[in-house]
Amino acid sequence: MVNITINGKAMAVKNGTTIMEAATQLGIPIPHLCYLKDINEIGACRMCMVEVEGTDRLVTSCNTGVVEGMAIHTNTPKVREARKTNLRLILSQHNSTCTTCIRSGNCELQRLAHDLNIHYQPYPVKPERSHLEMDVPVIREASKCIKCMRCIQVCDKIQGMHIWDVVGTGSRTTVDVAVGRYLKDSDCTFCGQCVTHCPTGALTARDDTNRVLDALADPEITTVVQVAPAVRVAWAETFQLPAAQATTGHMVSALRQIGFDYIFDTNFTADLTIMEEGSEFVERFTHRDQYSWPMFTSCCPGWVRFLKSQYPQYTANLSTAKSPQQMFGAVAKSYFAEKMGLDPHKVFVVSLMPCTAKKAECELPTMKDACGDPDVDVVLTTREMCRLFRSDCIRPASLKSEEFDSPLGTGTGAAVIFGTTGGVMDAALRSAYYLVTGKNPNPDAFSAVRGDKPWKEAIFHVPGIGNLRVAVVSGLGNTRALMDALAKGDVQYDFVEVMACPGGCAGGGGQPIHEGTEYASYRGDQLWNLDANAAIRFSHENPEIQTLYQEYLGAPLGEKSHHLLHTDHNAWQAHPK
Repeated sequence: MVNITINGKAMAVKNGTTIMEAATQLGIPIPHLCYLKDINEIGACRMCMVEVEGTDRLVTSCNTGVVEGMAIHTNTPKVREARKTNLRLILSQHNSTCTTCIRSGNCELQRLAHDLNIHYQPYPVKPERSHLEMDVPVIREASKCIKCMRCIQVCDKIQGMHIWDVVGTGSRTTVDVAVGRYLKDSDCTFCGQCVTHCPTGALTARDDTNRVLDALADPEITTVVQVAPAVRVAWAETFQLPAAQATTGHMVSALRQIGFDYIFDTNFTADLTIMEEGSEFVERFTHRDQYSWPMFTSCCPGWVRFLKSQYPQYTANLSTAKSPQQMFGAVAKSYFAEKMGLDPHKVFVVSLMPCTAKKAECELPTMKDACGDPDVDVVLTTREMCRLFRSDCIRPASLKSEEFDSPLGTGTGAAVIFGTTGGVMDAALRSAYYLVTGKNPNPDAFSAVRGDKPWKEAIFHVPGIGNLRVAVVSGLGNTRALMDALAKGDVQYDFVEVMACPGGCAGGGGQPIHEGTEYASYRGDQLWNLDANAAIRFSHENPEIQTLYQEYLGAPLGEKSHHLLHTDHNAWQAHPK
């Protein structure tokens, strides 16, 4: 142990502890912008500087370790003045049009300027000019970049994609797409992790709310909206609602106030995905010599784009099943439109997703099988949905709770766990077991695939087909490690679930932002609890799914199912060559 004092308070901490960590243990906050524990500890912003007795220079607390007898002061006049000077210099290169910035009110730079009582700027403001790429889901606005390097480190260390890099020198130094490319020409998967870790509005998800508002205002258009599992456990964070008011019913009511004609649950097509993907796995497993192994899930578009750009030789291993988002659009513009007597060309499908990569998925040329139009017309992130509520002055907590519409609004416990890592695998195995044996397993029989561990492995025995070797991985850095192990022959699996974002959709790039704090685990626990308390916990027992097959689709993997619900992953490129 090391004995130190911080602001006159004595304490003992473990050797290797940084000054910032020690101060946090004492409940003494130290301001910072660039710091992310174990990811970005480079002291680039210089906001976390403190004074150490016996040292002439101020030191950065995020990466300076404590030593025996160290006396630290976090708020001396010297420290205060240095922090203010550094922040004013940062602001001199920052486009501070806060009133129209998408991050206003949830911006770490803005908050810090308020906290440090900075109300005037002595330095001339010369922000970098921005060229905005609006044809990709992730938007970079250079004039708001503070060069904290968070995006670089998250992309490198967590996702392993190396999309961002430092370019330029001197005062022209900035962060941009590596190797001088446009983002659309890079290997970016559009996972959005750089967006959720950016402390300002320099990186954002493309805002598509105006397209939705235009559709809502058109009397000739029938607007249909679907809500993804992970959205329901995150949306209320924006409004700081207590659990009693953070219900799905309040969210549905708010969407009704916005003006949507029909409001459905993506859980419905998550169950449908399990019927198709689970059947596909059983078909492949019982005819092993006809297929490549392992079979990969295809629900996550960030993962699919990653595989196609980094490991294209495994494209045939992907399940051909569309994601729940795309299945919903296909069903809405075929079965639902026919059932309600609607012109499918005038049905406008909006997806509310925790994910930025979903914006790219719905624009793929292969996602148009229902009536020649896109299955899904627009994807809005959880953050965009909440901005719609605010813009219409809707206070969800004050509204009466409402239910999803029918017949595409019923989901099971197996469906809701699609929003967290391990959930797709767990749900698929439940129904695969039934499809093989004709009997339901214990719904918690596959709990070994649950939890926060980034790479999980398990072996399950299914009577009639034998042992299944499965793996679950989240985060693209972990995914790369798994794929490399597969390529080397170090591991062998039958079925693999991959989610691009750490923790799965619960930690998606479109979820509410909390100043670098991760909420994926907390949200995931909520989804597992919803499953545990669900009346129905097997996708094949969803009564509306059964009706859909009886009335329209026929059977999983049938001709109509194949046309509407499956896709050809080879029919598009990850990015132009």
